[in-house]
Amino acid sequence: MFGKSTTRNLVLSLGLGAMISAAAFAQTTASTASPAAAPSSAPAGPSLTKIGIVNINEAIITSNEGQKESEALQQKFSPKQAELKNMNDEVDGLKKQYQAQQDKLSDEEKANKAKQIEVKQKSFQRNYEDFQNEAQQAEGEVLNRIGQKMMVVLDKYAKANGYAAVLDVSSTQTVLWANQGNVITKELVTAYNTEYPAGGPPAAKPAGAATTPKAPAPKPATTTTPKKP
Repeated sequence: MFGKSTTRNLVLSLGLGAMISAAAFAQTTASTASPAAAPSSAPAGPSLTKIGIVNINEAIITSNEGQKESEALQQKFSPKQAELKNMNDEVDGLKKQYQAQQDKLSDEEKANKAKQIEVKQKSFQRNYEDFQNEAQQAEGEVLNRIGQKMMVVLDKYAKANGYAAVLDVSSTQTVLWANQGNVITKELVTAYNTEYPAGGPPAAKPAGAATTPKAPAPKPATTTTPKKP
């Protein structure tokens, strides 16, 4: 769980622990990102002195695509969440009933009720673990898919704005202090929403955008008939 992290998990509102840590996301993204998606390092030079600070997890989650995917995950897992809640309520009800009646029950009745509670408790636990694993896997796929595209956008943004390096503080708060002008999380989200509107393919260039002129096609060679003397 993120605990007191400043960012919310995509399925945090499910309320059943279906979360993925920022560190796990970083490791998974690094292992699955294609070489083409990895940001290239900016050329070294005296003019590149700015250091940017970004919370990449927050950027992913608050992007238009991230919010859309969050809603989709919530809709997908809400029925299972409701089912698990009913199972948990049933177990709690049986436990309370057993505690209220145990002084009046025979040893055999106590054993039967205790066995019934144990069976339902184990069934709930198995279903909960399956739900948690499925939700984490679905969430991880979303984070990785958006994360890889986010890295490409970050690469373009950092180069265009003269950053020498960009530090991610989503997993561990290693930066003790930074000027707010160096925090570019919101700017990155804006750039991503522009590049990938509504989570679709990259935005098309506007009409009239400058294009590289094509070289004129070479003229075909001509032959001439020699004149008779």
